[in-house]
Amino acid sequence: MRDLNERQSRLFSLVVTFVARYEAPELHPLVDDDVVDAMAALGATFETAVRGLIFEHRPSSLSAERLVGGLKPLLAEVGQSGGTGFQRDAAVVLRRIEAAAREGTDPDNRKAFVELAGRLTKADGEAGEREKAEEAPRIIIP
Repeated sequence: MRDLNERQSRLFSLVVTFVARYEAPELHPLVDDDVVDAMAALGATFETAVRGLIFEHRPSSLSAERLVGGLKPLLAEVGQSGGTGFQRDAAVVLRRIEAAAREGTDPDNRKAFVELAGRLTKADGEAGEREKAEEAPRIIIP
């Protein structure tokens, strides 16, 4: 997440959380190669849109296509009023996630990045719960 501005950081967290919580069909589990393929296709689509062209790049695998299909409505909702600035930020974030998934690929574990995303979002959720618990009013009964 280094070198990302605030909006890009929030978008990065949103997409990684989506990937971590994504429920793939039983016969087609989500693996790192699918994440790489999906992020590359979506990133290329946003990069093309920034240049003023409307062209949807398609991933090569069915699992990646399903991931893109789930992620596109979320990104469309988040970027409703963002215009070209949002598209540019989304392209940067998606390319970063693509690179992270590509670098995190382990020949022995095809789900290394997906599992890492799950651990990161679980840790974020636990930290948020602790903060809420600390902020909760306390009643002292004598």
